[in-house]
Amino acid sequence: MLGMNRRLLLGLMGAGVAMPRLLFAQTARMTTVAVLFIGDTDDEEVAARPFFESMTSFGWTEGKNIAYERHSGKGTRQYLETMVSNAAGSEPDLVFATTASLATAVVKENPALPMVFVTMADPVAGGLVATLAKPGRNATGSYQVLGDAAAKRFAFVRQAMPELKRMGAVFDRNSAGYQARRENHEKLARAAGIQLAGVEFTNFEAIAKIFAQFKRDGIRVAEMTPSFALTGRRREAALLAERNEIALVAHRAEWADAGAILTYGVDVGENYRRAAALANRILKGSKPGDLAVELPNRLELVLNTKAALALGIALPKPLLQQASRVIS
Repeated sequence: MLGMNRRLLLGLMGAGVAMPRLLFAQTARMTTVAVLFIGDTDDEEVAARPFFESMTSFGWTEGKNIAYERHSGKGTRQYLETMVSNAAGSEPDLVFATTASLATAVVKENPALPMVFVTMADPVAGGLVATLAKPGRNATGSYQVLGDAAAKRFAFVRQAMPELKRMGAVFDRNSAGYQARRENHEKLARAAGIQLAGVEFTNFEAIAKIFAQFKRDGIRVAEMTPSFALTGRRREAALLAERNEIALVAHRAEWADAGAILTYGVDVGENYRRAAALANRILKGSKPGDLAVELPNRLELVLNTKAALALGIALPKPLLQQASRVIS
């Protein structure tokens, strides 16, 4: 009976009889992009929305012709290698790394994987690309050149709190170039008339003690400097700061969304949109090494008046008028 059914089926095919599409149509292969986040997926998804929206505008519809494999670093370096290994093991068509630490880990794991990154660290110095104009390897991306952002951030802090003479700063010793960053921030703070009480850490669990010490020392404001651990666990850090009545300032708008009163730095959304444009070109056949690294220079000031008022800080109107966005 089975043999007869098979012969009948072959006969119908030979006669050109149309058969149900499900039997014969080949399923189109779904393009896959591994998206590497530093923190919790839900928080990072919101921050990376410009990337996904831009990809949609280029014709990439999730679930239709593209699948995003989202991976969370959970804000811990101990988990980073495992996450990157899992992502690389799925052999995606492209990896989108949202920080330099993640991009470096991808190159270490599998340098053959096509990759687009977003970074605030020099990708040439970090070994991700040969040059900005001609990456020459299997990665390219958007390099967030901060320029004088730190200097202007201190100026905005003074504008927000003219009476401020001393503030804290938290530096991650595991971050690339942390020593040079610390020296630069201390110099810029002095130029703004602020004494910077810098503290270094290597493990996020130390942040609670650092904030408690800031409170004992009478420090009301602290800067969160670039860090995989800090940014990845920014909501937790913001809650710890709130408990110790410390106002946070930082370099990325995501910190303001998490509870920092002031952030000033490169427009992260613009970086994600540029990364999406590069991803689109790679998925359509371009080689990463042939695509110059993007250098966006749009800066944004984001203020969180709700968080400020909770700490008894009233941000002045002239400062609010300069903001790109105000969270109230």
